Amino acid sequence: MEKIIVDGLSRLPSFSHAAIIGDTIYVSGTLGTVPGTMELVPGGTGAQTRQTLENIRTILDACGAGMDDVAKVNVYLSEIATFTEMNEAYLDFFDKAPPARITVGGADLALGAAIEIDCIAERAQV
Repeated sequence: MEKIIVDGLSRLPSFSHAAIIGDTIYVSGTLGTVPGTMELVPGGTGAQTRQTLENIRTILDACGAGMDDVAKVNVYLSEIATFTEMNEAYLDFFDKAPPARITVGGADLALGAAIEIDCIAERAQV
């Protein structure tokens, strides 16, 4: 097993950004924080969704994968009423057939975040 910590992305010291077993990448729950800080981007659910997925893209890149390699996504929203706003931003990152996904509303998230996302991906075969 390989554990990935990406320089320049914030994280709590209690977890790595990702773990890789074989070719499977498990990306930890990720927030829409400004890189290098523990501050959430302003603008609510849509803006945080975009930043969260940018942060995940950076993590996947460090693992030798990309957004097209994502198989399963778990989305946690603090307010399910923001589902449409999240979905609009989310679809900007998955222009082909999107991965399997679940969305859970009413989550009490770290830092008071509007959204947290984790995912499972497969490292591209070389």
